[in-house]
Amino acid sequence: MPDRPHVKIKDIQPGVAIAGVYGLQNPQVGNTRMGKPFFKTILRDATGEVPARLWTFEEARLPEVSRTGFAWVTGRSETYQGSIQIILESVEAVEVDAADLVNLLPSTPRSIEGMFARVKELLGTLEHPGMRALADAYLGDAALMEGFCRAPAAVSVHHAFIGGLLQHTLQLLELADRMLPLYPELNRDLVLMGLFLHDLGKVWELDWERGFAYTVDGNLVGHIVRGAVVLETKAAVVRRGGAELPREAVRVLMHIVLSHHGLPEHGAAKLPSTPEAIFVAQLDNLDAKTFVAIGQADRGSIRAGMAEFTDRVWSLDTRIYRPDPLNMPTTVPAS
Repeated sequence: MPDRPHVKIKDIQPGVAIAGVYGLQNPQVGNTRMGKPFFKTILRDATGEVPARLWTFEEARLPEVSRTGFAWVTGRSETYQGSIQIILESVEAVEVDAADLVNLLPSTPRSIEGMFARVKELLGTLEHPGMRALADAYLGDAALMEGFCRAPAAVSVHHAFIGGLLQHTLQLLELADRMLPLYPELNRDLVLMGLFLHDLGKVWELDWERGFAYTVDGNLVGHIVRGAVVLETKAAVVRRGGAELPREAVRVLMHIVLSHHGLPEHGAAKLPSTPEAIFVAQLDNLDAKTFVAIGQADRGSIRAGMAEFTDRVWSLDTRIYRPDPLNMPTTVPAS
């Protein structure tokens, strides 16, 4: 491979030659209007992501190109509908080591240690002794908590970065802590523990050592079922330790884990059927979709000539209007 400097994605301007190693997000084959296959993906490094296209591509090459999740690419940047994209000239899979991942994978901008300390602080406010013992059983599992602090919350869509699962979980706990006084009928312990546990199975579902991808466990079991299985195991450990943890409370917590995606077509094993489960599912949806919308709007990057609307965002099933009408740059004309 030629020894040329890696251009950070955040620094890419139109008309820049690109050559270097980048992560590949959602690599796939599309078809032009003339029916010819082309390669499309999102190039990613620790500073951001950008869409890329290789217009001449043999579909049979896709498994090899996407084999490692990282590729050496060459090409050139251009502006398309007001946004930067990369027109690729070549793409070849490469192996990367742990040192490379620091530059190739996005990470939370927040302190992982600080966020984890706040999670523990909020869980320390649980009132029922059995629930506190259950929380301690998870928090005392060093390997699990190491994964919890580093795992992304998803391969793509929302909080897809190192520390994303922790950041998403803490955001939900903070939201609940502020909102629960408005809903005194809800059981606070069940809500907080449900939020802490709802995505914890992603520690087994996702791989973040070689890029963001699904593990074998993720493909065959998934984080919802894995989370429910682990809950049963931890609850048994707590009871053997002498704590009084009501079986009905564990059943309701398991229901929260199984139902937090809201609808079967969104991956829920059960429809939310308790007040706490409905509250958790709605909060989870709120944080995930708001995070996606904010990222798509990317208001800090709006400049003259950029499209006011994004392309259709599949996870939101709509296009996002980017400008803030009360703080619009003078260089972006109002429609």
